[in-house]
Amino acid sequence: MFNRLSRMFRSFVGFFISVAENPELILEQNIRDMNDQVPRMNDSIAMVKANVTLLEKEEARYKGDLDVLTSKVKAAIQAGRDDLAGSFAVQLEQLRGSLARNQGQLANARSAYEKADAVKRAFLREKERKTQEALGAIRDYRRAQWQKKVADSMEQFEVAGISQTHDEMVRKIEEQTAVNEARMDMALGNVDQQGLKIEEEAEKLRSAELVKQFKAEMGLISPEPSAPAAKTIGGKETERTN
Repeated sequence: MFNRLSRMFRSFVGFFISVAENPELILEQNIRDMNDQVPRMNDSIAMVKANVTLLEKEEARYKGDLDVLTSKVKAAIQAGRDDLAGSFAVQLEQLRGSLARNQGQLANARSAYEKADAVKRAFLREKERKTQEALGAIRDYRRAQWQKKVADSMEQFEVAGISQTHDEMVRKIEEQTAVNEARMDMALGNVDQQGLKIEEEAEKLRSAELVKQFKAEMGLISPEPSAPAAKTIGGKETERTN
């Protein structure tokens, strides 16, 4: 009992392994996995692009503030307020430092976005190549499976058995044909062949006579003279004497 259960368990395990290792199923799953990676990659690239956008907006704000502080420093100097001009100058210096850091971060973010976009394009090209390669392999696999089924069917095709049945049926038909031909000969032998021939000849003569009558009526031929009438004496015919 234990051995039977063990064999049954191994057969189930072998079945699931064979199904799991089916090349067609694996390649189809690979195609789905590659397709699933595209949305995740787009999300990651979108985050990188959003960082670039935020840094660009921050750079624009710093430049706007820089122009305002520069105007204030010049206005304070013109008004003779060096104290205010100095205060604005310190803020301007700090703003320039912030702008420099922002521009460095923006350059890095743009470089990261360009690299991410390049990686995406390369991935899409590779994905398309592998997808087409997988689809071609799946077609070849299916064709091979069909050829295997045909080969298995041909290997199981018993020519000898079919030939034996074929010869037997042909022999039976020949026997039945011979029996029917013999019965036909016997049936025809019982028919009065001479009587049939006489009737056929009489029918031909009658047909010819009818045709002559129609021709005579149509004036195509001269009517034949009628034979002299015979007298009947006592129920017997006598010839006319001259």
